[in-house]
Amino acid sequence: MTTQAPQFPGAPVVRREARDKVTGTARYALDRTPAGCLYAWTVPATIAAGRVTAVRAVDALAVPGVHSVLTHDNAPALREPDDPILAVLQDDRVPHHGWPIALVLADSLEAARTGAGALHIEYERDPHDVTLTEDHPGLYTPDEANGGEPALRVRGDVERALAASHVQVDATYRMSALHNHPMEPHAATAVWEDGHLTVHDSSQGATKVRESLAQAFGLNPDRITVVSEHVGGGFGSKGTTRPQAVLAAMAARHTGRPVKLGFPRAQLAEVVGHRAPTIQRVRLGADEDGTLTAVSHEVVTRTSTVKEFVEQAAVPARVMYASPNSRTGHRVVALDVPSPSWMRAPGEASGMYALESAMDELASALGLDPVELRLRNDPQTEPDSGRPFSSRGLAACLREGAARFGWHDRDPRPAARQEGRWLIGTGVASATYPVLVSPSTASAHAAPDGSPHIRVNATDIGTGARTVLAQIAADALGVAPETVRIDIGSTELPAAPLAGGSSGTASWGWAVHRAATDLAARLAEHTGPLPPEGITTTADTEREAGEESPYARHAFGAHFAETAVDAVTGEVRVRRLLGVYAAGRILNERTARSQFTGGMVMGIGMALTEGCGTDPVFGDFTAKDLAAYHVPVCADTADIQAHWIEEDDRHLNPMGSKGIGEIGIVGTAAAIGNAVRHATGARLRELPLTPDALLPYLL
Repeated sequence: MTTQAPQFPGAPVVRREARDKVTGTARYALDRTPAGCLYAWTVPATIAAGRVTAVRAVDALAVPGVHSVLTHDNAPALREPDDPILAVLQDDRVPHHGWPIALVLADSLEAARTGAGALHIEYERDPHDVTLTEDHPGLYTPDEANGGEPALRVRGDVERALAASHVQVDATYRMSALHNHPMEPHAATAVWEDGHLTVHDSSQGATKVRESLAQAFGLNPDRITVVSEHVGGGFGSKGTTRPQAVLAAMAARHTGRPVKLGFPRAQLAEVVGHRAPTIQRVRLGADEDGTLTAVSHEVVTRTSTVKEFVEQAAVPARVMYASPNSRTGHRVVALDVPSPSWMRAPGEASGMYALESAMDELASALGLDPVELRLRNDPQTEPDSGRPFSSRGLAACLREGAARFGWHDRDPRPAARQEGRWLIGTGVASATYPVLVSPSTASAHAAPDGSPHIRVNATDIGTGARTVLAQIAADALGVAPETVRIDIGSTELPAAPLAGGSSGTASWGWAVHRAATDLAARLAEHTGPLPPEGITTTADTEREAGEESPYARHAFGAHFAETAVDAVTGEVRVRRLLGVYAAGRILNERTARSQFTGGMVMGIGMALTEGCGTDPVFGDFTAKDLAAYHVPVCADTADIQAHWIEEDDRHLNPMGSKGIGEIGIVGTAAAIGNAVRHATGARLRELPLTPDALLPYLL
């Protein structure tokens, strides 16, 4: 085995699948077309609550090429799935608009779609409620919020501290539903052969999909193979098993033929999860010098009648700033709406928008620089738990960002700078995201010629996982990354957790690092030629990754924005956006910068263009596709820069890395909102900041 200086850590190695993706040779879930394959088209419910009383399929079956129609009357029966959203075509109930009620199978996609349009469906409608309000009579306090976080945490006496504080802020911030909209819609191709099920699925975790399918179909997991080799984005919506995998497998079992199913984009919003709307009341109390005396963050959100999912938006307030008195709580109401789920930085993105906007309001009330206010309240230990931080680079990010951005050169007065018809303003916000890690397995193999081969069921959702894992292995083995062969994305490989919670690289990389380190030791001990079968080592991080750390482990960041607001039209443009992060050791500069800036672009959308209401009459989302749900485009992202500070945290994992996929979005919307306020003098507390919302304050 030849050795050379390893390109780790941080080297900007080009992602190894890049050429395959841009040339179209990378194969996705719908790129598989086995012989005899049928095409499936889902039929969503058009009512918000009730039941299906009849599905008349005569006209659909008369469409040339249509093979069959699956409904709750003839679909294969499932066992109780591990997620209630997977119990599709099992009964006549309609829990929300868009719930799948039929599946049309045909020899072509066109025939399946035409057949779906020819179905005649009758319903019995029930009264429905899809409107979230802060005083809804059905609101309750759950036991937990998403991620197992306590729904309510109280320290000290918030009400007394607020009443005694020199300055108070009491503000309510609102956000509508947000949707993930990955470039690759959710899709699956399923084949049954000799009692073995193989599913190519657009998923963030093939191991999890196999577990779900095994439970739903009552199979031993060994009889199921799930492949998620290339995935065109997910942002949380593919983090758990979604109905396409179950529907495709059901249809393939029913027909005895392979089936491929891709949800059309207009159906995605109602079947694959969304960021729940929130109403967030933040109350802050501070002494005259800006020292926080009280923090109260109370969240009202919604879930579905199918299952409970509570956006943990108040949790970041338990981490961010020192205060002896704190109340952070969540209340939720179950409505006749699609089930909310994970979307990039769930909880943190929405919660930090409210908290960081309130901090800006507090700085204004105190006449204090917003950066200085945050620095004065930077805690030494995690406020909620009292644990020491493994590392906390927020102050360094704020100072570095302020210097790079030229923050201290600004005129702090609101509405003081104008260039023609454009009002110019700047804003800042902090960001945080927890360090998460899950147990994983991996194997490392040296062929007889010494060439290394890594196997781990990781999933690359566009983050460059293949490349970074190869770099981790190369460093441990003392070889060049390009010599490392790596296999990912199949349950035929060593089991690994899903790509989610910014935990993928930390989890998979830990196992890969250990397997490769053990292999390097074995090779160092070996004399003579390697055996014909080579040498293989395996690793399982169940014990180490499962241990509770005595440290509070978080990534931090600071976002700075310059916005221009058209005084005539209300249009907002982001002129400059800077993010500076403290995220442990950066493993690949190129892919890291891509992740940071990608999150910031999503933050621009969250602040300015993205939002989706629910029609109270029909119960459906008002923006179901990219024509109505507006995501940022290149013209919206003129000058975006991402930087990071050097951070050596010995309490993380062997690589010293923290997750980077989500922190980029966390503070962006607040920084932009704060910049708009600085530009116009108007404080808007509801996202997105669209021209129609701003115009009344500009006329």
